[in-house]
Amino acid sequence: MKRLLKLLALVFLLALLWTRLPGMIRQVEEWRYPRCYATEVETWAAAYGLDPLLIYTFIHTESSFDAEAESSVGARGLMQMTEETFYWIKGKIAPEEALNFSDLYDPACSIRFGAYYLKLCLERYDGDIATAAAAYHSGWGTVDALLEKERYASSESTLAEFPYAQMNHYVEKILDRYQSYTELYGS
Repeated sequence: MKRLLKLLALVFLLALLWTRLPGMIRQVEEWRYPRCYATEVETWAAAYGLDPLLIYTFIHTESSFDAEAESSVGARGLMQMTEETFYWIKGKIAPEEALNFSDLYDPACSIRFGAYYLKLCLERYDGDIATAAAAYHSGWGTVDALLEKERYASSESTLAEFPYAQMNHYVEKILDRYQSYTELYGS
């Protein structure tokens, strides 16, 4: 009888876990793919006509949502922008504002500037996320040079192949994470 009670308790526990498993899995996935800084992301996604999930994808890939992140080449903030790119974009969207490179540690500034640069990359490369990601990571000059080589280009403005290991890895991470964000939160 004691053994039967233990078995019934175990079956009950397993049934309870089984009914809660989908919710637990979703919680783990939301933890793996967070939507931090939602106000800033939603604001700049709307301003620049971007999918907010794509901005979350880039932040996740670039800095893992660490506002104080700095790369080995000196890129800063959530969306990891270099000083040269920051000042170039500042000239386009904020020439009169008293901003400097260290302001990229502020999530609002980093997301604003990074989202704008992402928008420019997408416009330049016909909305192709993979090619835009390659440009965001490696620069327009590198991508433009690859587009001149027929074996890498699928059109005048999109790449079919990403021949550099680091670039290829980055593009794969962006595409995989964007797919995960889209599956989790909708398009």
